[in-house]
Amino acid sequence: MADAVDMSKIGRAQPAVKRVIRPLFHMLWDIEVEGEENIPTDGPALLCPNHVSVIDSFFVPAVLKRALIYVGKAEYLDDWKTAKLFPALGMIPIDRRGGEHAASALDAARSVLTGGGLFGIYPEGTRSRSGKLHKGHTGAARLAVETGAPLIPVGLVGTREIQPPDKTLPSPFMKATVRFGKPIDTHRYAHRRGDRAVYRQLTDELMYEIQALCGLEYVNTYAGAKAAAPEAPVVPEPTIERRSSADVLKPKPLIGV
Repeated sequence: MADAVDMSKIGRAQPAVKRVIRPLFHMLWDIEVEGEENIPTDGPALLCPNHVSVIDSFFVPAVLKRALIYVGKAEYLDDWKTAKLFPALGMIPIDRRGGEHAASALDAARSVLTGGGLFGIYPEGTRSRSGKLHKGHTGAARLAVETGAPLIPVGLVGTREIQPPDKTLPSPFMKATVRFGKPIDTHRYAHRRGDRAVYRQLTDELMYEIQALCGLEYVNTYAGAKAAAPEAPVVPEPTIERRSSADVLKPKPLIGV
């Protein structure tokens, strides 16, 4: 059975930290924020950014006035330095093996939304190391339909250049853009809860909007999926020279006569 998430520890340090990192981030980087009016001033909403850099999880909360609770892979908490810090900043750890392993994180997400909070989730499920936008998982759409919260596409531009894959520290004094798209209303699907086709349709619509905001090339594969093995070369079968029936039946000359 999946362990329950202790929500009393999630995000408790975020208000104090935001007062520090909001001006600090704007001092360290040239951050342009577009579409901030699309974030509701109250009530639930799911913020769904593309994910190309570790620093994405800091940039989005840093530019928001409201507190944001979000999910992150449980492996981030393996380090003692982040085990307490990340949950205090608002991260709910999710086990990416899925099924019952991720159930407690999704239950916690529902409680955030039903309580009128902002919840952030990466539809791609993990960071795109290729720098492209990948196919979205349906978890965000399912949460939105179940809770009635709108889906808000978010496009992040420039964060990969600030902190590329495998780089330990971000580079300062560079430009980044955070674009919040118009909310996608999910109330029209309230009568179709549990319909996987609806979740897929909503997710594809969401990824289309994210692509328009971030401008990345879209690839219809999941981030982190292993590339398909190349097909084995086709070896031609040996050919046998064709002979006519007349040739086969032609009498052979006698040897030594």
